[in-house]
Amino acid sequence: MKKREDLNFKEFETLLNERLQHVQKNIEELKEELIDVSSDDTINDMEDLASLETLNDNDRLLLEKQTTELREIYHALSKIKDETYGICEESAKPIPVERLRANPIARTLVTEAK
Repeated sequence: MKKREDLNFKEFETLLNERLQHVQKNIEELKEELIDVSSDDTINDMEDLASLETLNDNDRLLLEKQTTELREIYHALSKIKDETYGICEESAKPIPVERLRANPIARTLVTEAK
């Protein structure tokens, strides 16, 4: 894969590291909430139980999405390290800087995104 030399990698590394910290914090909070919900022994009626199960399902879904985003951030950071960040993984064409600023974990051009 070719290198992307026209980007300010530092700008995107900073954006990604800020997002990384935010996502890691979210993951920890969701994990704590799941533990708190699963260890709550004060539930005494079916309505409370149903509400907690819904909350639990929502937290699990959010946790899954945040974990996926975490992997994507690590992938983008590794591409910065090898200077291939900002290169479309489908066509090997440069991804516009505006797209990367809007979505720093973008792997493809908008026209090639699945």
